[in-house]
Amino acid sequence: MFAAYRAVNQNDDVFHEGRLLDLPKRGKTWVREVPGPTPDAPVVVLLHGLGATGLLNWFPSVDALARTHRVIALDHRGHGRGIKPRICFRLEDCADDVASMIHALGVGPAVVTGYSMGGPITQLTWKRHPDVVRGIVLCATSYRFGPQDMRFGPVGDAIGLGMRFTPRLVRQQVLRGAINFNPQNRPRPDWVMEELNQHDPAAIVEATMAIQRFDSSAWIDAIDVPAASVITLYDRLVPPRRQVKLAQLTQAEVFEVKGGHDVCVMRPDRFVPALVAAVKSVTARS
Repeated sequence: MFAAYRAVNQNDDVFHEGRLLDLPKRGKTWVREVPGPTPDAPVVVLLHGLGATGLLNWFPSVDALARTHRVIALDHRGHGRGIKPRICFRLEDCADDVASMIHALGVGPAVVTGYSMGGPITQLTWKRHPDVVRGIVLCATSYRFGPQDMRFGPVGDAIGLGMRFTPRLVRQQVLRGAINFNPQNRPRPDWVMEELNQHDPAAIVEATMAIQRFDSSAWIDAIDVPAASVITLYDRLVPPRRQVKLAQLTQAEVFEVKGGHDVCVMRPDRFVPALVAAVKSVTARS
C-alpha cells in the first residue's frame, strides 16, 4: 500500500511536501494543504492518530477529498514535524494548536475530522474553540478509551517524564531502533521511515497515557454541530461498541467500514468512500 502511494494520489507533490507554519506563542508545526476545486471550497481539517503523522494517516484519502474540499492536515505536537513539546503532552494543547492553525490560515470554521487519537482532539477543539468548528467527523475513535482502573497510569507518566530528561539524541536512537525492529521483515519506503523518525519518543509515551485518561462522557452530548461517525467494524483497538456509543451521544450519521484500525491505509478502497460521504454529509448539514 505504501509503495503504491505515488502512483495513486494525484495531489502527491502538494500534500507530501508540506511546510512549516508558525503558530503565535505556540511554536512551529508542519502543515500539508491541497486546494479545493474552487477558491471558496469548504475546508476539511484532518487530525491523525497516535504514532502517525498527517501524511501517514491521510495520504490515501486526500485526492478524493480534494475534489470537493480544501484539505488541510497538521502533525500533532511530538509527532512527525509537529511542535516539539518542552512540557508533558496534553490533548488539550493539541486542540489549541488546531484552533491556532485555523486562525493563522484564515480558513474557519472548518469540518474537523479526527482518526483514533484525532477523535479526542476533534472533540476538545469543539469544546474549547467552537468558533472554528463547522462540523465534526469522528473515525475509529471513542468518547473514552482506557479502563476505569488506571493503576498503571503513573508508571507510564514516570516513563515519559524520565525520557524528557534523556538527551534528545539518545531518545531518537531508541526510537529508530524500535521502528527498525521488524520481526516480519517487511521493508518500509524511505518516506515512511523519514516520517516515523521525526517522532519525539517521550511525547508518544505521554500521548498514550493521555488517551487512556480521556473521557468526554460528561459533556460530549452537548455538541451542537453536525456530526458523522466512520465506524471500523473489525477494530480491535477501539471497540466498535464504543464507536457506536459515541455516534449516539453526538447524534452522528453513521458510516460503517468493514476493516480494522489500520483500514485507512491498508484498505482505502473501503475507508475512503465512507470518509468522503461522511465529510460531504456534515458539510451539507452545516
